[in-house]
Amino acid sequence: MSGSSMFATVLGRAVVAPLARVVWRPKIIGRKNVPKRGPVILASNHRSFIDSPAITIMAPRKVSFLAKQEYFTGKGFRGAVSRAFFGGIGAIGVERGAGAAAQHALDLGLARLQEGEAFAIYPEGTRSLDGRIYRGRTGVAWLALTSGAPVVPVALRGTEDVQPVGSRIPKLARVTIEFGKPLDLSTYGEASSGRARRHATDAVMAAIQAMSGQEPANAYNNPPAATIVERVRRVLHRDDPIEAVEPD
Repeated sequence: MSGSSMFATVLGRAVVAPLARVVWRPKIIGRKNVPKRGPVILASNHRSFIDSPAITIMAPRKVSFLAKQEYFTGKGFRGAVSRAFFGGIGAIGVERGAGAAAQHALDLGLARLQEGEAFAIYPEGTRSLDGRIYRGRTGVAWLALTSGAPVVPVALRGTEDVQPVGSRIPKLARVTIEFGKPLDLSTYGEASSGRARRHATDAVMAAIQAMSGQEPANAYNNPPAATIVERVRRVLHRDDPIEAVEPD
């Protein structure tokens, strides 16, 4: 790890985390359910932009997650602050996109797991705008079945009040984060099996929904297709595991 990366990590864990706890007074449930060592996937519902910082700050160990590459490419003082903050809370910069770009994002997460680290992912793909919980993409199962890492379901409540969709300035609101008991998905089969990925992902989403209490949407959280080509692609690859990542 470079000197600047080490400084950013220290900044995130030693400065940002205590400050966030003082300001938002989060309620944390089930911290002991997160293994202290070894690879683990934290699979969470997604309500707000603030979700990723909330997970990484409140988890009992360092957690990595995917974030837009733009957070690491800014210029000047503002760009430096952005890089320090997101680097400090464990963000991995990736380009948005499906196909090869999405698989690359999953591969980055897999690499962290193979190094024995914790990695956070949103199976829904993107934030829920209506408060419901959407069907999970199977990338979370692909990661778990490929790496052998357990999955800890995570439920966030109140982050949508801290920073509602479209809001740039965080507000004062009480946040609750609950870590569920680890799930061993290996019993569902191999990562190469679409059926295994689907059933394993459904089990993860059921655990998240049971904790969050959100109404199930029973659909994928997709924005409207912009082109005919996009509509066709979705039909042909509607359960493709590489469609699981949509960095904020």
